[in-house]
Amino acid sequence: MIITFTPNPSLDRTIGLNRPLVRGEVQRAVSSHEEPGGKGVNICRALEASGLPSLAILPGDELDPVLQGLRAAGIPHQGMPIGAAIRSNVAITEPDGTTTKVNVPGPLLSTEQQQALIALVLEKAEGADWLVLAGSLPPGVPVDFYADITRQLRVRYGAAAPKVAVDSSGPPLAAAVTAAPDLIKPNGEELAELTGIPDADALEADPALVARASERLVAAGVGAVLATLGAQGAVLVTEAGAWLARTPPMIAASTVGAGDSSLAGFLLSTIAGASAPDSLRQAAAHGAAAASLPGSTVPAVNQTRPGDVTVTSLVTHPKEDVQ
Repeated sequence: MIITFTPNPSLDRTIGLNRPLVRGEVQRAVSSHEEPGGKGVNICRALEASGLPSLAILPGDELDPVLQGLRAAGIPHQGMPIGAAIRSNVAITEPDGTTTKVNVPGPLLSTEQQQALIALVLEKAEGADWLVLAGSLPPGVPVDFYADITRQLRVRYGAAAPKVAVDSSGPPLAAAVTAAPDLIKPNGEELAELTGIPDADALEADPALVARASERLVAAGVGAVLATLGAQGAVLVTEAGAWLARTPPMIAASTVGAGDSSLAGFLLSTIAGASAPDSLRQAAAHGAAAASLPGSTVPAVNQTRPGDVTVTSLVTHPKEDVQ
């Protein structure tokens, strides 16, 4: 069982264009659809599509369109009423797969609502294999929210606590790292910011540099780093080693949710007992499959092609270029 917690979920609207987006012009869409979203919600959608039990925890009223969408899709979830509408985000996709996203902040959560959410997460996490803390934080929530949940979870359950994965960015991710999660899943930009590397593009173009940056985080207590790098593939670093996964070249239909699907593929494979390199292989296959699908559609495992993924070990020395 995998539990996901998305404190800042969204109703994701994806608009498809038949030509590149031009600022200041009126353009007609060729497609448009809405789905319940947020990183943890997307991960649960991908897990359920592959038959792996999961539960999405999120703030939201019973009649909110996001929770109604989850019920209609048959995604197991647990909402906590907050008396406010969940935010609505927009993604615009161009024919070459370029995606422009506009995300709004989300409703303000009071201190009482924050504590109630933590209590709900701790209660539902009992007996789970993984707890995934996913996405941005809504207004009013302190940056150490994920770190606090991780520490409380381990105090409450001790050795029986689920493993913790964090998929976030900025200060919330930096704070979460101090609680030594078992896994983090940054993209290239998030990893660069987290490790103080000034050029995110250069980082993404150099898998060995990605591995060396990730090694610093593992040395600091993080169990593993799964860095998704878009067309450049994905890198996994653990205490046992570092690996690079690459997929065949493709034209993406939409990159919305590809990183979330990668994490879902990794967790699905890990729970099945696969090795670290094979779990990375499935993560890359899931991400590529998601990118080939329209909008925020997530793939089932039988829609992925792990056999097409090449995984190689990375030699990470020297380390002088990682400050």
